[in-house]
Amino acid sequence: MTTPMPLVIATRNKGKTAEIRALLDGFPLDIRDLDDFGPIPPVVEDGETFEENAYKKASFTARVLGVPALADDSGLVVDALGGAPGVHSARYGGEDANDKAKYLKLLAEMEGKTDRRAAFECVVSIAVPYGAALTYEGRCEGVIAEAPAGEGGFGYDPVFFYPPLEKTFAQLSAEEKNRVSHRSRALIELRSEFDKALQWIEIHMPVQEKFQCAGDAL
Repeated sequence: MTTPMPLVIATRNKGKTAEIRALLDGFPLDIRDLDDFGPIPPVVEDGETFEENAYKKASFTARVLGVPALADDSGLVVDALGGAPGVHSARYGGEDANDKAKYLKLLAEMEGKTDRRAAFECVVSIAVPYGAALTYEGRCEGVIAEAPAGEGGFGYDPVFFYPPLEKTFAQLSAEEKNRVSHRSRALIELRSEFDKALQWIEIHMPVQEKFQCAGDAL
């Protein structure tokens, strides 16, 4: 029987962890997130792109815990706001703003604008304790709704309207969202070649050195 490979999701967001677990179901993985470990210093997400931030989170987590780590950085890109909130999506409205405060600020910024095109973008990074990382990308296009709708999801889901299903992301079932979301598209790309990703991880994981204790020779 294959021993599951440990993989830490570099997040404390239970909604995100659940989505990733569902999308990687069936692979020999022991998936944890940061809540399964003791206090870990936060990563300063000061990258200028989603890719930079995803790599920083995955690489830092892998180094601290000594196991492969997966991180994503994602955000909402709104055309009429020049691409904002973009990489600042999680901190839009201030560090302590909750999800509702963020999307209400967004709706206020969009008041009176006729161009309501937007997209969720996601970059997933898989890192080992040292060296490079694997990168996967996903994008989902939609529009900003005039008012929030739906109780599901998290983040900006209540105001992101997805025309093909005629619902906001917060109105989608978990199964529907996992078929079309930016994160699912990045993870589906990963899933399609996960056997290769597992081989890459095995090759690049540091080999644990073995030391002989003085007493072993007696």
